[in-house]
Amino acid sequence: MKIRYAINNDFLRRVNDSDTFILLMEKIFMNIRLQLDTTDIDWDRVVDTLQKVGMSYHTNEIHRRAFNNSHTVVFVFDGENLIGFGRALSDGEYQAALYDVAVLPSYQGQGIGKLIVQTIVKNIPHCNFILYASPGKERFYEKENFKRMKTGMALFVDGERMQKIGFTD
Repeated sequence: MKIRYAINNDFLRRVNDSDTFILLMEKIFMNIRLQLDTTDIDWDRVVDTLQKVGMSYHTNEIHRRAFNNSHTVVFVFDGENLIGFGRALSDGEYQAALYDVAVLPSYQGQGIGKLIVQTIVKNIPHCNFILYASPGKERFYEKENFKRMKTGMALFVDGERMQKIGFTD
């Protein structure tokens, strides 16, 4: 028998059968909807979410172009409210980079970020993934089996700023 886990607000609960697992997940995520394209996205909400989580952001038009030019996109809604998103750039064959994974603070810790990352990885299954996490968020990605790289390098447009906020040495 497989052991499954269900996330239920502030705790992780062990469940021993598929039916219980499915019922718990339906109860927890009954209003959660995934969207894997950019149709009808409110780009002002994307900018607002990035601001609220303390991530770098641009104009809504720049984010629209960035997501439209991405290989894989995931948007998560609670009912009609955008609560999180993420995207990947990829050649679709063996390399991918994860970007802009963000979840509204009131929904963090409920498995939404994990759902975003796992959906992206599942949609590009043969690829190696790289990313740079916001300082302090590395543990989230480690839980999803991402490993720290010893040879990672970056060339940022504003290298001084990126050093100041903790991305580079």
